[in-house]
Amino acid sequence: MSDSEWALVRDLLPVPGWLAGRGGRPEGYCHRQMIDAVRYLVDNGIKWRAMPSDFPPWPRVYSFFARWRDAGLVTELHERLREGP
Repeated sequence: MSDSEWALVRDLLPVPGWLAGRGGRPEGYCHRQMIDAVRYLVDNGIKWRAMPSDFPPWPRVYSFFARWRDAGLVTELHERLREGP
């Protein structure tokens, strides 16, 4: 993900609870890594379990994806990236 793409979607992503003062543990992976992993999966048409080791473990990526999907965030991310800068 380029810096300009990241600038388009960064403000859409939820602030982790520990950063917002709601407690909890820090997330182990940054949101940008997760978006890159999902984009790789979609672009290459691979299965979740075939995620390369360059990315976080597939169960963690899927967990983030599912949470964002259920919140309607994936559609908004797609729209912003499609529109471009």
